[in-house]
Amino acid sequence: MDLTLADVEAIIEDEIPDAEATVTRMRGEHDDDHLAATVVSPAFEGKRLVQQHQLVYDALDEHMTTDIHALELSTYTPAEYAERSQ
Repeated sequence: MDLTLADVEAIIEDEIPDAEATVTRMRGEHDDDHLAATVVSPAFEGKRLVQQHQLVYDALDEHMTTDIHALELSTYTPAEYAERSQ
């Protein structure tokens, strides 16, 4: 994978309004292209989970077929993330 974890975070944050992304390597995987991402954005308000995930996949666009083989995705609105953190 030519992208760094910071690159993937920046792509997501640039494409989704007010997003905060944290990207890590998936546990137990040795390939660089198996990632896990947590994305928090008010853009997810009122959207179903599948729609939230589609926003992230759309943001990553061609990287999902060229650089990223697998993406474990967790998406939250800011309120959901704050509640989860308590």
